[in-house]
Amino acid sequence: MRSVDEQLARVLAAAVRPSPVRVAIAEAQGLLCAEEVVAERALPGADQAAVDGYAVRSVDVRHAGSEPVELPVVGEVTAGSRQPRRLQPGQTVHVTTGAPLPTLADAVVPVSDTDQHPAKVTIWRSVPSAAFVRREGEDVRSGDAAVRRGTAIGPAQVGLLAAVGRSKVLVHPRPRISIISWGPELVDVDRNPGAGQVYDVNSYALAAAAKDAGAEVTRVGIVDSDPRRLREVVEGRLLLSEIVIIAGGAGGSAAEEVRSCLTELGELDTTRVAMHPGSTQGFGRLGPDRVPTFLLPANPVSALVVFEVLIRPLLRSALGKANPHRRSITAELVSPVSSTKGRRGFVRGRLLRDAEGGSYLVQPVGGSDEHLLASLAEANCLMMLDEDVTQAVAGEWLRVSFLSQRS
Repeated sequence: MRSVDEQLARVLAAAVRPSPVRVAIAEAQGLLCAEEVVAERALPGADQAAVDGYAVRSVDVRHAGSEPVELPVVGEVTAGSRQPRRLQPGQTVHVTTGAPLPTLADAVVPVSDTDQHPAKVTIWRSVPSAAFVRREGEDVRSGDAAVRRGTAIGPAQVGLLAAVGRSKVLVHPRPRISIISWGPELVDVDRNPGAGQVYDVNSYALAAAAKDAGAEVTRVGIVDSDPRRLREVVEGRLLLSEIVIIAGGAGGSAAEEVRSCLTELGELDTTRVAMHPGSTQGFGRLGPDRVPTFLLPANPVSALVVFEVLIRPLLRSALGKANPHRRSITAELVSPVSSTKGRRGFVRGRLLRDAEGGSYLVQPVGGSDEHLLASLAEANCLMMLDEDVTQAVAGEWLRVSFLSQRS
């Protein structure tokens, strides 16, 4: 039986990052930037008013704090104005937020510090040079890297790309993953199952998990239990995928049948892994491009746990994430929990905070029944029990991995 760490190392060694592609910035969110985006112009492009107010020479209002100063208002400049204005000593211009500053003006007095008279404004407050002004290049200077290679593109990065005039950006694309369900007992959710039949849960659940991890997902759904048909489908998906998952062909005679029909495409290793649930699984690299291919248990909880422990890190590595693993912490166990000797236990739990809001507590959910999907839906974490641990009691501290999109 292979250890979890050894199996994970084998899986991560197969990670292949898809070649960068250029996409519209509206489609880039959540991806890693694959280029240094250099600003071709400064941001802002000129000195701008940061508030509605009056553009002044700061020297002309230096005594306004002790004695009001009156200045003639010689015009108005609004945001987007393309007409240059020049301020003479002892004058002011009314400006709106974002308006380019007139020449010689070096500060803005907010309207709240004036009487707002349209012709001759009274100013009650002095302002230093550069007060309430957005300086040219203050945000980004021409020639600066606006978004660096390897940066995760979020809302702020999308905004910055737009601000420097970039409509497209080179990114590391989402890895493509194909998910196949295999088994004569399966029917799709829009049909009524007959005797001995069950709904295809795995293709839907695993597709959701892969999408949550950042993949571009094709849910192939149920493939006829004819091995030749399975081989045809898998061979086609290998040409269009960076990862292929076959759920339902991991154990027993089914595994032999699946492995036999895929032999010509490559080698699938069905060695058991020392984890619980999900020890029965398979992994190999198929097709001319040696695409990572997984055989997962038919049980949906086991399949999702194997995905979480092994496949999600592979997807995150393919996305270029420096740390492909979920955030993990230590938490105090609220009630006893058991695990299988010789296997690393991944036990469903719910994280809580103690009464003071400091340390984390973790409450097991679902008991020892590994097949209970409802308890996995209730869980927000997996407790990890080492291979030599069969029982953990209340008050012990366990390593816990989050189960949420933000982690």
